[in-house]
Amino acid sequence: MPSPNKGEKEQAYMQRCMASDKTNEDFPDEKQRYAFCASEWKSYSDWKSKSKDKYVEAVEEYSALGYTEEINEENFIIPAEADYVDFGEETEEWDVSEAKPGLWENIRKKKEREGKNYKPAKKGDPDRPDPEAWKKAQQKKKSKSHDAGSMEKYVFQSKEEAMKMAKKIGMKDIHPHKTGDDKTVYMPGKNMKEFSDWYEKHSPKNSKAAEYQGRKVSLNKPFRTPDGPKKFSVYVKNQKGNVVKVNFGDPNMEIKKDNPARRRSFRARHRCDTPGPKWKARYWSCKKW
Repeated sequence: MPSPNKGEKEQAYMQRCMASDKTNEDFPDEKQRYAFCASEWKSYSDWKSKSKDKYVEAVEEYSALGYTEEINEENFIIPAEADYVDFGEETEEWDVSEAKPGLWENIRKKKEREGKNYKPAKKGDPDRPDPEAWKKAQQKKKSKSHDAGSMEKYVFQSKEEAMKMAKKIGMKDIHPHKTGDDKTVYMPGKNMKEFSDWYEKHSPKNSKAAEYQGRKVSLNKPFRTPDGPKKFSVYVKNQKGNVVKVNFGDPNMEIKKDNPARRRSFRARHRCDTPGPKWKARYWSCKKW
């Protein structure tokens, strides 16, 4: 039996179907033949419409909400403690070196190759240090190390206090940082990476945090990703029990939970009453709204 071809118009298909030898043989009555051809076209049209709707829905979810990806050495990030945001979910600690020794070995080798230049992002990222900056950083490494202490002592409400601390620890710049409740605080360093590198270097090597540096992350606890690809990321277990990375939130859109109309519109548009599983971006975007 003739089936509609891709890109074929309804009128062209109906003429081809009605003139088909096979159709004429099976449906000698013209009315029956027409009914069959019309039914075939409707089935094809309905299928095409559903496929298009699913495609549009997927594109909208990717752009407005986010996406899920398997973990690899290019996208695996160990967030700074200050970047984590409490979404009220039950969390657990996940050690990549134990759960995925092969992946961890690739990450470890990449870190060894790139040293402080290591960053889970594509080459060409403007925040990625160039080789010259790496050489300078290596020269500075000879400076005397000391215990950096708690991370909280480097977070300030004012730019002036942050700058005092920056000068005290040998930095020239400060950077703003968003907290979980969207308040702005200030920290030493031109960006979070510069400060994190300094903090890791000056933290006691025998501490538990240093022992597992670059290995453990918290599951079900989102963290801010100022360098992208989205506003937040979170490690979760999918339906098979494998840990995946969910990237969600439009970095260019301000969350307006205090605006009832905006909140209703977002939640209705993305069906937040049934947000789906935790390994999908919609669940976390709806949770934030």
